[in-house]
Amino acid sequence: MATTDRADLSRITILPGQRSGQPCIRDLRVTVWDVLDMLASGMTEDEILGDYPYLEKADLPAVYAYASQVGRERKSR
Repeated sequence: MATTDRADLSRITILPGQRSGQPCIRDLRVTVWDVLDMLASGMTEDEILGDYPYLEKADLPAVYAYASQVGRERKSR
């Protein structure tokens, strides 16, 4: 729960027509799922930030919090 308390979920945006309406980071074309896939493949946060210099360190807690929230919502259905 600490991650969701500190995360700024306004960094996650959903725009119809952008990346098929997937949740993106700050209106960029990088989705929450892209970042999670990179982490799952073994990339570190620093590597991701180095490869995507327009991402900000504060985007990462928002990604985690969003994924956590979506996971909880799916489980409660």
